[in-house]
Amino acid sequence: MLNVDQQLGKLAGMTVLCIGDLMLDDFVYGDVARISPEAPAPVIRVKRSDIIIGGAGNVARNIAGIGASCLFVGVVGDDDAGRTLKTLLSSEPGIEAFLVVDRSRPTTRKVRFVSEHYSTHLLRADWEAASPVSGEIETALIEGVLKVLPRASAVVLSDYAKGVLTKSVVRAVIDAARNAGTPVIVDPKGNDYAIYRGATLITPNRKELADAVRRDVAGDADVVAAAVELCANVDCDAMLVTRSDEGMTLVVKGEEPVHVPAYAVKIRDVSGAGDTVIAVLAAMLAAEADFEPAMRAANAAAAVVVGKRGTATVSLSELRARLLPASSLAPEEKILFDWSQLEDRLAQWRRQGLRIGFTNGCFDILHPGHVRLLAQARAACDRLVLGLNSDASVTRLKGEGRPVQDMHARAEVLAALEAVDLVVIFEEDTPQKLIERVRPTVLVKGADYSREQVVGGDFVEAHGGEIVLVDIVPGHSTTNIVSRSRVSAKG
Repeated sequence: MLNVDQQLGKLAGMTVLCIGDLMLDDFVYGDVARISPEAPAPVIRVKRSDIIIGGAGNVARNIAGIGASCLFVGVVGDDDAGRTLKTLLSSEPGIEAFLVVDRSRPTTRKVRFVSEHYSTHLLRADWEAASPVSGEIETALIEGVLKVLPRASAVVLSDYAKGVLTKSVVRAVIDAARNAGTPVIVDPKGNDYAIYRGATLITPNRKELADAVRRDVAGDADVVAAAVELCANVDCDAMLVTRSDEGMTLVVKGEEPVHVPAYAVKIRDVSGAGDTVIAVLAAMLAAEADFEPAMRAANAAAAVVVGKRGTATVSLSELRARLLPASSLAPEEKILFDWSQLEDRLAQWRRQGLRIGFTNGCFDILHPGHVRLLAQARAACDRLVLGLNSDASVTRLKGEGRPVQDMHARAEVLAALEAVDLVVIFEEDTPQKLIERVRPTVLVKGADYSREQVVGGDFVEAHGGEIVLVDIVPGHSTTNIVSRSRVSAKG
């Protein structure tokens, strides 16, 4: 299993081909305060509406949202909804659409009326022709897929049973992709999974799995048994069963099943969550991730998207924040080498009325004295900025052979500490210029300094701030640690 962060970092270079049922989703939000006098039906006072690319198009949006590129093949009607979808798709970065116009059918459109206060769906109105497309449209779809398939690292079949993914289209896509060595991920519909024979990964939810094997699947054992049976019957490499608040179960041929629990999140809307799951799975497999890390990434993405309203997407930053420990994200969020970015961060904190503290040092080898200093410094303010001497600055101050660790390593270790909110590198021997840029409310140093010795103290006090001297931990010094290490090495 590869490092998850490395796999996420590869997504921007991946291209996923998505074929499926394209829809136009229209969410109408408003308040319900009374019942209609004409019929026992609630009256919604409309406040706003959101028109969004839905169905398989939402899979494409999610693929692009996490930084990959999406080649999308689908069908629209010759109508206003179809033209709206064309316009919306053309404005989506990361999506290249190849749309076949079918003049014999309407563009699939769904209008949902939602009580904004309670986030409750009151009614859905559908415009659709849920029947297989004609042979002529099938041919056009297959030609479109075969034309762009060489550019893709993974293929998604997003089946909403609206007629695009006919047996002929599905067979042609799977055969061509497998011949090219390209994984095929299927979001299935209906009970006949034989049409997906040879797919790499199929992702039914629990109800769809039960329908496909024609029996109830209640607990873990039932889910695994049904998934193993279905996987063998359709000759796919793996089956991933989504189980709502019970998480996901992965069954891979020849391997032990893996179950991951769902994240504990507040659910606002589950619309399109399955689209997010299959998009992340496909992008991760395109990046040559194994099935299990792909599942874990998809599970994390689902936790993000169900907390949003409507047919939503997940961004790469949201996915990384959910999937990775906070300490691993700290370097990119907390470390600044470019002072030009400093003012925006400080301005945001000041608008919130937060007390900004500052301390500084070389922090060559982190020891308990440093940890105590930083913890007490953070206790004296709301946000702590740490000025870190550059490598050249440390050498000038401490002599040849220092620093032991370069500034990138030192900054990363410090950024992982909860007490530190921002690490800023400075090149000078003293932090005077940086202090003048930060203009802290609180300037913190160890009690081994006197107030008169604290660099920048006069400036801070002249601007209404204060100097705080914190107790140090006796017996801890980086210089002593380095000296003892060198003596031991010689011995």
